[in-house]
Amino acid sequence: MTGSRVVALGHYQPAKVLTNDDLAAMVDTSDEWITSRVGIKTRHVGGPDEPVDELAAHAAAKALAAAGLQPADIDMVLVATSTAIDRSPSMSARVAARLGLGSPAVMDINVVCSGFTHALATADHAIRAGAATRALVIGADKMGDIVDWTDRSSCVLMGDGAGAAVVVADPAGGEAPGIGPVLWGSVPEMGNAVRIEGTPPRFAQEGQSVYRWATTQLPPIARKVCERAGVTPEDLAAVVLHQANLRIIEPVARRIGAVNAVIARDVVDSGNTSAASIPMALSKLVERGEVESGAPALLFGFGGNLSYAGQVIRCP
Repeated sequence: MTGSRVVALGHYQPAKVLTNDDLAAMVDTSDEWITSRVGIKTRHVGGPDEPVDELAAHAAAKALAAAGLQPADIDMVLVATSTAIDRSPSMSARVAARLGLGSPAVMDINVVCSGFTHALATADHAIRAGAATRALVIGADKMGDIVDWTDRSSCVLMGDGAGAAVVVADPAGGEAPGIGPVLWGSVPEMGNAVRIEGTPPRFAQEGQSVYRWATTQLPPIARKVCERAGVTPEDLAAVVLHQANLRIIEPVARRIGAVNAVIARDVVDSGNTSAASIPMALSKLVERGEVESGAPALLFGFGGNLSYAGQVIRCP
């Protein structure tokens, strides 16, 4: 059976940086308060002239260039986002137009914070089924557009950005796939724990409920992801969890047992960028040379709905 693999990554963030001290001038907070509770120092925030599809297209163009592919080579575009304001054209269709792609299948996937890992699994399945050969998989969100900047409990968390992966068919990947089996699911009774609702849409969450679920229930699920991929947590070279909160990331990584892995901590510099957080953090690890090509990395998204999805991939 044909497998698939990630051959290149790219990321993009708006130029404007908002520090904790900047936020302290806007709401009743401080650098110490924010750092001690969520571990975030800075976040990037896009302006009104930087729509979600523009962020996504910049990241995708970098991934495409790194893969050495032409726009016409791509036959599927998947964009994971929960901050698209318009229903149509979709973000994926707009990205395809911006990049001058030929006639790819285009699809947006809204699973909020676990959107990228859902989209990556969908691309892998499409390639395995013979429905695609080369896909752009993008996570892009502009959380600054949906956060209440007067609410200190939520505005300190959010940032904007995009990350992208080029996924291609791998005929030799049937037995040692570049993208391992996905483990995905949801907790329907906790679906309201993370919300983006209203007109205009606004972000809200039950932070303590999400924290308790993530720190207690997520580690055994993540270990099952490793089991499905045929690796042990000790084998992992990197762990890239959804970058929600450093107080979630560090204890969860510890409880997974990934004692030899580099732990992505991009949340410190980027904040919570929802579907963009995993591909952006992974792209930065690879760009900095912190993980070797072919090394196994656990990707695990969790959040809104309350949904989750994870897989082990081989780094490009």
